[in-house]
Amino acid sequence: MKAITFIILWISILLVYTSFLVAQVDHNQPPINYDSKTPKDRVAGLVQKLESGESKLRWDDNFGWLPDILRKLDIAPSTQTLVFSRTSQQHRKIRPSSPRAIYFNDDSYVGYVRSGDFLEIAAVDPDLGAVFYTLDQKKSDSVLFNRDSINCLACHESHKTQGVPGFLVRSVYPKSNGHPDFRFGTTHTDHRTPFSDRFGGWYVTGNHGKMRHRGNVVVKSDAENAESAIDCDAGANLAELPKIAMANSYLKPTSDIVALMVLEHQTQFHNYVTKANYETRRALHYQSEMNELFERDKEFQSDTTKRRIQAVADKLVEYLFFCNEFELTNPIQGHAEFEQVFRSSSIRDSKGRSLRDLDLQKRLLKYPCSYLIYSDSFKALHPAAGKAVKDGVIAVLTGQNHSEKFSHLQDNTRKVILEILSDTHPWFQNKLRN
Repeated sequence: MKAITFIILWISILLVYTSFLVAQVDHNQPPINYDSKTPKDRVAGLVQKLESGESKLRWDDNFGWLPDILRKLDIAPSTQTLVFSRTSQQHRKIRPSSPRAIYFNDDSYVGYVRSGDFLEIAAVDPDLGAVFYTLDQKKSDSVLFNRDSINCLACHESHKTQGVPGFLVRSVYPKSNGHPDFRFGTTHTDHRTPFSDRFGGWYVTGNHGKMRHRGNVVVKSDAENAESAIDCDAGANLAELPKIAMANSYLKPTSDIVALMVLEHQTQFHNYVTKANYETRRALHYQSEMNELFERDKEFQSDTTKRRIQAVADKLVEYLFFCNEFELTNPIQGHAEFEQVFRSSSIRDSKGRSLRDLDLQKRLLKYPCSYLIYSDSFKALHPAAGKAVKDGVIAVLTGQNHSEKFSHLQDNTRKVILEILSDTHPWFQNKLRN
């Protein structure tokens, strides 16, 4: 009888573990329930206002719903970046003469294709991560947003997005028709990526001195290897868009280099936050099932559960503090309009300092701690993950964490970041000062 009971017990454990593994790869299983859960992101809020009649979209004869969508989502046209590689749902209408425009703020992204069938819209939900929508570019009294998981997640849910519904910026070797030349590979970029590997398939306006990137140019017809595939000098330091881009067909005549660098940083930041949230909720969900199975205290956490939560929290803290950021060897100069818009959302401490202060001499930000630490999704982290991240941030800023990973943070830099957060962030306010 004891043997039978033992076998039944282990079959039960195996079933629980199997269901847990399924949940690891299927976000529609508990505790995530990606498709069935009602989003609470910025776009979902706009949809509610439109459906209730509280708000209404205005049609533009040149750009359709785009200008008013940007206004409603509080996205500035100066955030415009242009990508001409065919790496979108509407790839048939994208080419060097008809790039896709991307506009963004801290939590929302809008993609526009000239003569496109729809706008591509994504927003960050505190629980679900990236949520994707389309909006038909047809003048109508009833504006219909479609939540699109199937098509978008084909690219936006993989190891490139930390295995969660998320965002990515790709650098490719584009052919003259916009198709990536996969012989030479692709790169998924963020602030850690060498400058020479960035912006392939994108237009880039702005100055970057002697540094070179892959932007603004296409693969040579006789290219045999990646090293000689493109003429990086031809695409360097452009003050204006190339004529082929037809700048007058877009809201702005730019694809700003600083906007691109900000875009690279924050897309992966969102993914790290979502990963920490998902992994923590899954770990605790599995722990809850095991506690019930073994009739343990509901609050019991195994060492494995604690390690899983700590691991994703540590990764988020590292990205938050720009660990392994590529060091610029020449100053970056973009367009003043984007930089002004970026700074306009600054939260400043009593000395006037902000985590949105740009450096652009050696690195992206003057104080290497992500401004997205103020984002709703970050502050909505599961309490267990939030505590681990908060403790990690404090350990770094107070010098308790001596890891080489944070050696780029000089003592004075840590002190300033600590003072800014102590003055401005609800998690740390009045708690970090000596």
